[in-house]
Amino acid sequence: MTEQIRIVIADDQALVRGALASLLSLEPDFQVVGQAGRGDEVLDLVISTNAAVAMLDVEMPGLDGLSVARQLRDSTTGCRSLIVTTFGRPGYLRRALESGASGFVVKDTPSDQLADAVRRVAAGLRVIDPSLATESLVTGNSPLSRRETDVLLSLRSEGSIADVARVLHLSEGTVRNHLSSAIGKTRARNGGEAVRIAADNGWLIA
Repeated sequence: MTEQIRIVIADDQALVRGALASLLSLEPDFQVVGQAGRGDEVLDLVISTNAAVAMLDVEMPGLDGLSVARQLRDSTTGCRSLIVTTFGRPGYLRRALESGASGFVVKDTPSDQLADAVRRVAAGLRVIDPSLATESLVTGNSPLSRRETDVLLSLRSEGSIADVARVLHLSEGTVRNHLSSAIGKTRARNGGEAVRIAADNGWLIA
């Protein structure tokens, strides 16, 4: 009998987790051994279930999927990460690979291709959505500095220069300078558009 691939699924949407679990359970060589709705639950779940592959969403409470991939890479579990996300952005792909993920596919990947991706990742291979790989090469790495990224992240959630300055413990003038630089680098017309462009390229992951 073929040894089954033990899988955990981490996604903050219960319906998505359930759908993926049902889909993967149809494969005779797969066993879904655990599910998590938060990123900070994954490592303990992997350890307790001896999972071989962790399927991770990017944006989750507690810990984002890319941080979880890094955590698993640095652990002694031997569990490999496959990012399965709605956010098919080239910046996310680059960050995922830098974090140690073995694969990156989007959620509308056909079921047979998703199953093949799980098998390839379990076998120690790397799986990347080909269209995203091409787009990633075209887009290039983030032009933003760490502080510019922090300012855009805070602007997205806080909404005003004064609030961003308070959260980042910077003067409002310094925040404006970083924001102006980020607007120039993203070729945006204003701060809101800079946030949108950076997010669309996957550059706004804390």
